[in-house]
Amino acid sequence: MSTTKEYLSYILGQLSGLDGISHRQMMGEYIIYYNGKITAYLCDNRFLAKPVPSAVKMLPDAVYEPPYEGAKDMLLVENTDDCDFLKSLIIAMYDELPPPKPKKKKV
Repeated sequence: MSTTKEYLSYILGQLSGLDGISHRQMMGEYIIYYNGKITAYLCDNRFLAKPVPSAVKMLPDAVYEPPYEGAKDMLLVENTDDCDFLKSLIIAMYDELPPPKPKKKKV
């Protein structure tokens, strides 16, 4: 099952007002970026956050699930109705996220 466009719109609505949010579709699922850094995946209508220390602290009881088979586990964010919490989670995670990988130059 892929993530629906309705779920993507819902999550983007919850994060509206937070400058720097973007997304990219990959094989029916979506990656959520904050100021160019990958913060979360939307997979099978689930919001999965990268398990950086600040996210683990803010989601102490979160279940760890892989976004897809063979992937590293991420934190399942179940409280997506609280837009203030989602925004604060993304902001708190930012400094702990790895920088974007440089794009390869076309030859």
